[in-house]
Amino acid sequence: MREDLLHFIWKYKKLPLQNLVTGQNEIVEIVDVGIHNHQSGPDFFNAKLKINGQLWAGNVEIHIKASDWYAHNHEKDVNYDNVILHVVWHDDVAVYRKDNTEIPTLALKSYVSDDLLKSYRDLFDHQSTKTINCENGISQIDEFTKTNWLERLYVERLEQKSIFIESLLKHSKNDWEKVLFCLLLRNFGLNKNGQSFLSIAQALEFSVCRKLLKKPLQLESVLMGLAGLLDDEGGLDPYYVTLQKEYGYLSKKFGLSSQGIQNPEFFKLRPSNFPTIRLSQIANLYEKHQDLFQKLMTTSHLDGIYAIFKISASTYWDDHFTFGKVSGKQKKNLTTPFIDLLIINTVLPLRFCYARHLGKDATHDIFSIIAKIKKEGNSVVKKMGALGFGVGTARESQAVLQLYKMYCMKNKCLQCAIGSNLLHGNI
Repeated sequence: MREDLLHFIWKYKKLPLQNLVTGQNEIVEIVDVGIHNHQSGPDFFNAKLKINGQLWAGNVEIHIKASDWYAHNHEKDVNYDNVILHVVWHDDVAVYRKDNTEIPTLALKSYVSDDLLKSYRDLFDHQSTKTINCENGISQIDEFTKTNWLERLYVERLEQKSIFIESLLKHSKNDWEKVLFCLLLRNFGLNKNGQSFLSIAQALEFSVCRKLLKKPLQLESVLMGLAGLLDDEGGLDPYYVTLQKEYGYLSKKFGLSSQGIQNPEFFKLRPSNFPTIRLSQIANLYEKHQDLFQKLMTTSHLDGIYAIFKISASTYWDDHFTFGKVSGKQKKNLTTPFIDLLIINTVLPLRFCYARHLGKDATHDIFSIIAKIKKEGNSVVKKMGALGFGVGTARESQAVLQLYKMYCMKNKCLQCAIGSNLLHGNI
């Protein structure tokens, strides 16, 4: 037995509503189950119950065993003083308030149907599933429920990303351009070098960047110097020496330090994702768009956002991936799939968060843009699509990623519209 099932039973009244009796032989009538609380404190706020004909308003706490009340030290917590009913599976001990009055206890074990328990066990029967708990029952869920849930999950994902953005905003003292700079560097680094690039952005005062926006070579030298890519004293070729000299001068001028910066990696990366290429592209992006934040926050059409990211690395990198080693000549442009990732993970979450700070709702515009972006092609998206989730655009692929990581992998099936819907028909 899991506590989340007891929450589900209480929240959706999955028990007979007549002839409920507490362990103290008091008749319980449920007027209002209350508001489900997912934070600290009692599990349901502001419930309304009739106990032996007397109307009570207060909170409801739920446990597997009544003795969990004492195991969790609720008797010492003032937040639980207003609990009017203790809902449990096993009523193994009487529970008292501070004033020594006993809290009525309702044991659900006597009231829950065998069908509901079987459905619950089937949902969590991992022997019959390969990917997620509900894979055998997804076909029973109507398309409206799935579509509506995926829309909510995408907004939830934006909210989750906003937490990180808010932390960046706080540390930058509300400098939105600095926040964009941090997000861009992290996402230019992708999974492999994201933290490394972010450490560079956080170590570099954006006021320095502003002074170098029209000087891409100098900005490139600063980024690569802080990344530890200019530490070779031998000098690999003239361009390397030029960057090295620029960084030496600028690091003294602006008091730059690489202390605490995580050096980026090349190992197991495609050459197009080498840190040398990505950092050069960042420098040229800011040289081309010195009002980058304003453009990305106000450009309303996807084509316009694509146009902003139509940039390439410096010409030296046309025939190089690393310093001093010539390769086949090819312009190092940002590809459309890479730009899509930048829009998904940087532009749209930042627009969502920025609009909220302005007291506006950007959800409609964000939905309009992401609905035109192709779905991501990672393994999770492919698995979820094969199970019956309609994944046609990046909005759906972001939603199923949120579903898989935050619900499926954490067995939060009863907080998910799919799992909840599978149990709703059973009493």
